[in-house]
Amino acid sequence: MQPPASPPAEAHIVVRDLTMAFGDFVLMRDLDFTVRRGSVFVIMGGSGCGKSVLLRHMLGLLEPARGEVLYNGRSFTRAGPAERDAMLRGIGILYQHNALWSSMTLAENVALPLQEYTKLSPAEIREVAALKLALVGLRGFEDFTPSQISGGMQKRAALARAMALDPEVLFFDEPSSGLDPVTARRLDDLMLEVRADLGTTLVVVSHDLASILAIADDSILLDIEAHAAIASGSPRDLLAHCEDPRVRLFLTRGAEGRPQGGARPGGSA
Repeated sequence: MQPPASPPAEAHIVVRDLTMAFGDFVLMRDLDFTVRRGSVFVIMGGSGCGKSVLLRHMLGLLEPARGEVLYNGRSFTRAGPAERDAMLRGIGILYQHNALWSSMTLAENVALPLQEYTKLSPAEIREVAALKLALVGLRGFEDFTPSQISGGMQKRAALARAMALDPEVLFFDEPSSGLDPVTARRLDDLMLEVRADLGTTLVVVSHDLASILAIADDSILLDIEAHAAIASGSPRDLLAHCEDPRVRLFLTRGAEGRPQGGARPGGSA
């Protein structure tokens, strides 16, 4: 007797028939994919293919030429300003260059969204900010400014701020950009810990092959020449089974770089 099949994972984000264009120039057309709740979904591809542009469409910073983005079955693209704002409060973003305010301490940076979107008292905000920094390994650094800490620590501080409002979805735009291989690998570990501990859905824009293979449950591969997605699924499965030479070229380039799988280096970034 066969065991009962597992129920399908819940769709958290659906991108449907999405075309991204600037005037008459079509960057990507007919994008269709689903991000499962609690998964790590990677938008991958070479430089200039539209990965970050797709992220901006998913966040409403750019409007699609056609198609829509849905969160929890509700159309974000077609929503009015008030509904969009409410939906965005369930989303956190770690920007490629962190976007921390240099004149503020780490605790003050984390406190900003709490001051803007909650009715917590100043004491409660300080307590939550300290907790979020502790979750990313920055306990004791609350009063440091971004210039006083390393690049890897800045990434973690930016992640603490992105987590301030307990979002259901975290977006990462090239999180390993500017980091050395060991620090980038530790950030991968932290992202997986956040997913495991909080059940957060992670959407990651990346061309970092080692990171993609280490963290991704699912993915989409954008191709600049095809102006379309040419593959989707687990990057490890694509590497093992996909025969499209374009896909294999992307997933095998630089494979001798950072170690993939196995024991992770210890310590703090």
